[in-house]
Amino acid sequence: MEGAKIEKSEQEWRDELTPQQYEVLRRAGTEPPFSGAYTYSKESGVYRCAACEAELFDSDTKFDSGSGWPSFTEAATAEAVELRQDRSLGMTRTEVLCRRCGSHLGHVFDDGPRPNGQRYCINSLALDLDRSGDVAG
Repeated sequence: MEGAKIEKSEQEWRDELTPQQYEVLRRAGTEPPFSGAYTYSKESGVYRCAACEAELFDSDTKFDSGSGWPSFTEAATAEAVELRQDRSLGMTRTEVLCRRCGSHLGHVFDDGPRPNGQRYCINSLALDLDRSGDVAG
């Protein structure tokens, strides 16, 4: 499932995603805090990109940051995500995107738990939880 980059027209993305997913994934929107399906989830599995099903995060790295969004200490693999400087909203942050399809996932901050101190703050709308936990090959 991880394979080549996926490129689609904006109309194709609009046709495949819900309006809320499109706003987050393709327009870098943010769901309201504490509203997402995975904010409080403790279920085991693999979190995949809601747009392309790429493996992004493992439930073993999820923690309750109190921020209102699902938080992870690291991506499933370094190759799973792309990090980009984001200067929107009058501040500088690090945006997290799906490397496979380029969809906006959220942001990463340096205020997470040890050992790496990272907090990947990710929108629930950008994720699908694969409860089987099978890693695609």
